Amino acid sequence: MKWFGRKAGREESRPVLAGAHPLRLGEWPSGYEAQVREGYCANPVAQRAARLVAEAVGSAPVAASDPALGALVGERSSGQPLLETLAAQLLLHGNCFAQVICDPQGRVIELFALRPERVTIEADALGWPVAYRYRVGERSVRLGEDGAGRPGVVHVRGFHPLDDHYGLGCMGAAAGAVAIHNAATRWNKALLDNAARPSGALVHDSRDGAVLSPDQFERLKAEMLAGFQGASNAGRPMLLEGGLTWQAMSMTPADMDFVSLKAAAAREIALAFGVPPMLLGLPGDNAYANYREANRALWRQAVLPLAGKILGAIAEDLRPWFAGGTLTVDLDQVPALSEDRSALWARVSAADFLTDEEKREMLGVGR
Repeated sequence: MKWFGRKAGREESRPVLAGAHPLRLGEWPSGYEAQVREGYCANPVAQRAARLVAEAVGSAPVAASDPALGALVGERSSGQPLLETLAAQLLLHGNCFAQVICDPQGRVIELFALRPERVTIEADALGWPVAYRYRVGERSVRLGEDGAGRPGVVHVRGFHPLDDHYGLGCMGAAAGAVAIHNAATRWNKALLDNAARPSGALVHDSRDGAVLSPDQFERLKAEMLAGFQGASNAGRPMLLEGGLTWQAMSMTPADMDFVSLKAAAAREIALAFGVPPMLLGLPGDNAYANYREANRALWRQAVLPLAGKILGAIAEDLRPWFAGGTLTVDLDQVPALSEDRSALWARVSAADFLTDEEKREMLGVGR
């Protein structure tokens, strides 16, 4: 069974991990770990957006063709719901991996979620993937097909236009907005710590017309750079001497409107994760008529496609154990979509030209 798939025209081995190669983004978080620390761990908007989608996927009612298959995806992995963990990893990293654990008789007993940044796709000399390698510190284990050709790892990835093996997550696209949001937060905090004084210019006005010597000018410049420039020194009071006067000339924080800047960055973060800004409590984003409509849009545009991708991949890779197995979200049991289902039922019920069997088929109800 060729559970990796094949692509023609590949002549070189793949890199170890696409996300491990840092981008040149200045102070923006470039590596995956840096993005997670700055975005998910330190930014409330990105964390809430990711958790909102991941928790919705984890709570989605699953319809399984086999009760045992449904029980596998309903279990926990390391104390966390399996589907929620896989959805969060797919959002943040662009890849999620679940190890297929079997008992001595060869039956699947557990799906264990692996940390995606620790997983490397092992390729041969021509770039064809042959196995996965999971590393923890100095130790590593090779995971591949078993003797019967059944997969040892379920790999789900987001679309990446420049990589055939690894997917693209949302954190990379949101890195710039996260950096702006965090920088505006630190800047405002520094202003509050230093009495929110605006910056300006030093003017040297000597009565005898003397000017600063080159050494004095360089020393003053160095002191300005070291003690008064940057977000950590924003608004720090100055002690002036020798004919120096202070003249405020730059825009104040009100002029620069850091509140609007943070709101714009927060909207971009929500956009990267596919979450309507209204659900994150962002002001001025009333694109939807009400909260209920925004929640329905979240499920239709973000939760259901993500859940379908994960459930479809799991069902496909587990078919050697569950022949013809399918996993889908039971739309009739999703509260956010109850109005849509009620409207569909009303339209189908009013269609007198349809037979009962045709109505059941349109509504997805088993005969």
